[in-house]
Amino acid sequence: RKALQPASKAKDFCKAHANVLRRVALGLLGVAYLCYFIAACYLNFQRALALVVMTAVVAFFICWNIFKKHCGAKVLLLLRPIGKCFQKSWQWLKWLLWVALLAGLIVWLALDTGRNPEQLISLGGFCFLVLFLFACSKHHGAVPWRAVFWGLGLEFLLGLFILRTTPGIQAFQWLGDQIQYFLGYTTAGSSFVFGNTLIEEVFAFQTLPIIVFFSCVMSILYYLGVMQWLILKISWVLQVSMGTTPTETLSVAGNIFVGQTEAPLLIRPYLKDMTLSEIHAVMTGGFSTIAGSVMGAYISFGIDAASLIAASVMAAPCALAMAKLVYPEVEESKFKGKASIRLSSGEEKNILEAASNGAAASVGLVANIAANLIAFLAVLEFINSTLRCFGEMVDIEGLTFQVICSYVLMPVAFLMGADWADSPLVAELLGIKIFLNEFVAYQQLATYKKNRLMGLEEWDGNQKQWISERAESITTFALCGFANLSSIGITLGGLASMVPQRKGDFASVVLRALLTGICVSMLNACLAGLLHVPTEVGDCAMFFNTTNFSSTSYTMYTCCKQLFASSVLQNGTLSFTGSWAEQAESVLWLTECCGHYNHTSCAG
Repeated sequence: RKALQPASKAKDFCKAHANVLRRVALGLLGVAYLCYFIAACYLNFQRALALVVMTAVVAFFICWNIFKKHCGAKVLLLLRPIGKCFQKSWQWLKWLLWVALLAGLIVWLALDTGRNPEQLISLGGFCFLVLFLFACSKHHGAVPWRAVFWGLGLEFLLGLFILRTTPGIQAFQWLGDQIQYFLGYTTAGSSFVFGNTLIEEVFAFQTLPIIVFFSCVMSILYYLGVMQWLILKISWVLQVSMGTTPTETLSVAGNIFVGQTEAPLLIRPYLKDMTLSEIHAVMTGGFSTIAGSVMGAYISFGIDAASLIAASVMAAPCALAMAKLVYPEVEESKFKGKASIRLSSGEEKNILEAASNGAAASVGLVANIAANLIAFLAVLEFINSTLRCFGEMVDIEGLTFQVICSYVLMPVAFLMGADWADSPLVAELLGIKIFLNEFVAYQQLATYKKNRLMGLEEWDGNQKQWISERAESITTFALCGFANLSSIGITLGGLASMVPQRKGDFASVVLRALLTGICVSMLNACLAGLLHVPTEVGDCAMFFNTTNFSSTSYTMYTCCKQLFASSVLQNGTLSFTGSWAEQAESVLWLTECCGHYNHTSCAG
């Protein structure tokens, strides 16, 4: 006992002065971080720019919480007279604001589409899909137009910021690059377990370990409370602007980061009391987005990371808006008017247990993906073999599931903004996504992208080998969602396991939610087509001067096409038009281009 007295006294002292010790520890950590931050900025500010941005964001929210805690009530009291005055004038101010926004949107569209008229097709497709969903509405007279217009408006503003503004493009490109670097660390674990040969050559060992790593990281973030904090902030924005209930909003916001069965776990205690409209919104959110874990796998295929992140973020407000358009609220929600709901944290005791549980939980997902790929690809090959057999009986060669999809869904692909020549391939990928799954579709899209970047000929006989950069962007957004037939069982199974007594309610709305989820992804794709900016090729003469023509690339393909277009072969004499006529080495460059690509100019 005497030996343990000092330890006991120290323990009592720590308990008595816990708050002081905590503040001292936080103060020391703060000073240490400040010194590190100053050193990083002093040594190389450009290198430390990401650190500056993250520090500024964290500092802003800390200051905001302190301000709200100590001065929030006083500020609200001071602003109350202004609020009352604003409420009196809100009726006519609201209409004035809507008219101004509509006028600004029309002017912007007129100016923007004047330079690229093909964008109008995407705009027409966007309007058509919204009208189609309205025609499918369960209760036309009860549609909450505030939620619909705010949701579409937020989607448009997010798309405009991400796809058009320099800060948005740079921020999401940086975020995408960081995720790619981060996912690269998977190799350290998978190469140790499977060996370098397998992870370089075998798809299962190359891609599926990424899901394990990402799931582990997400579990750690949940344990630390980072994901709950982020989801709550996003759901608050959606709830305040759109007027939706906190339960459905929270689930849809969660779908940005987690899958269709994990997001409802955030609101598990409230599912039994939710209305059919709210359940429909929860399901639609799950069908309209993809989980962060599988996003990592798609990025590893070569799909643009920034586009995948943008598609998931933009889908949240659109999914909530379209869910309310298709299945408006006609019941009295028990959660209407509630400021917020409680989010449960993980049951893990420490960060190591969280990491272990996250990795273990992903094993079922990895096995499910592998089993589905084996089954679906085998079934697809069987269907194609059967269709070819039936087709040959009536002299139709090459009849496959993909060919049927390319014809049936071709008008939809064209309405989203894909060129008519690209529409069959985009439609084929849409069909694979809807009737099989998006995993298989993204694999095929990655093949088309790889062919384009390698600079292969666009056409190999009657077979198109790749699609344009614009069509790639549109397709990336259109495929970004779990809305496929196999997901119906996953959604019903997940929700029914949480609230078995409501299985009939879930089954009654799942097909509407699936249709809405499919259309949400297509609406995102239309917006991507509307806001897409073609990549500038640059100075082709300078490119030809610096390249050795030993291998092809998309830039070489584009520049060679420009050179072919400017060449004129008349009476056996070769000449060039435009800027190529001034280049002394145009004939040499044409010869090199003819070594890789076919053109009538090469015959001379």
